[in-house]
Amino acid sequence: MQLSQIEVTAFGPEHLEGAVRLSRQAGWPHRLEDWQMALALSDGVVALEAGRVVGTTLATAYGNDCVTINMVIVDETMRGRGLGRGLMDAALRIAGDRPLRLVATAEGLPLYEKLGFRETGTVLQHQGIARDLAAPAKTATATGDDIAAIAALDRIAFGADRRDLIAYLAKVGEFAVIRRNGRIAGFAALRAFGRGDVIGPVVAANVDDAKALVVHFIARRSGQFIRVDTTAETGLSAWLFDQGLAHVGGGIAMERPLLPRAADRAATTFALANQALG
Repeated sequence: MQLSQIEVTAFGPEHLEGAVRLSRQAGWPHRLEDWQMALALSDGVVALEAGRVVGTTLATAYGNDCVTINMVIVDETMRGRGLGRGLMDAALRIAGDRPLRLVATAEGLPLYEKLGFRETGTVLQHQGIARDLAAPAKTATATGDDIAAIAALDRIAFGADRRDLIAYLAKVGEFAVIRRNGRIAGFAALRAFGRGDVIGPVVAANVDDAKALVVHFIARRSGQFIRVDTTAETGLSAWLFDQGLAHVGGGIAMERPLLPRAADRAATTFALANQALG
């Protein structure tokens, strides 16, 4: 079958069930609710073959600061025929001239490099059953009044305005914070995702604060499945393993064009993980 028989159209709610099927085929853990969140924050396209979803991609815009490309999946029966490139071209049109970010699989890396993306780091995914840990004394549950300050700190760490994402996470999940001198010095988010819960993003002033924010939620989810994404540069992979969260894979962080690193944007901000949609 030729790609001319494939219809590429705007991603709408009517395509969510097909997208869930596609992500399950790829071995991804996303539930319907996870796809709903991604679509609520993004624009995207689907590829249809006789009405069946055979490809997806989403572009999540954070104002004019940047666009992240997510959920690029091609049905296993359609691979090697240029559909992935077509979906990426559609995402690039949505993004326009804004800087781009994505997390690549090894399989997708050659395509993204051809499109001008360059590797900026390694994302490490950890998961497992939360242990019975003592809650740290220096963390607290965030309140609704904290959300604006959390969004402001996230913008410093991430380098883009993600207030809509932060508001959505506050609606479907919860935040923990560290306060110093009456100000929020760090935060972490937790929400239901896939097989259990995911912790992230996490932004803190130093590695010890980042650990405390992660433990804040592990302590409250003893015996439950937890996922945490980090980056190789944080050096926290071994610590997460010691907490019972095994390293199970990850991806390659990429940008086009290259943007200032988080450390350049704010030397005092330690970003453990910015995992949000996938």
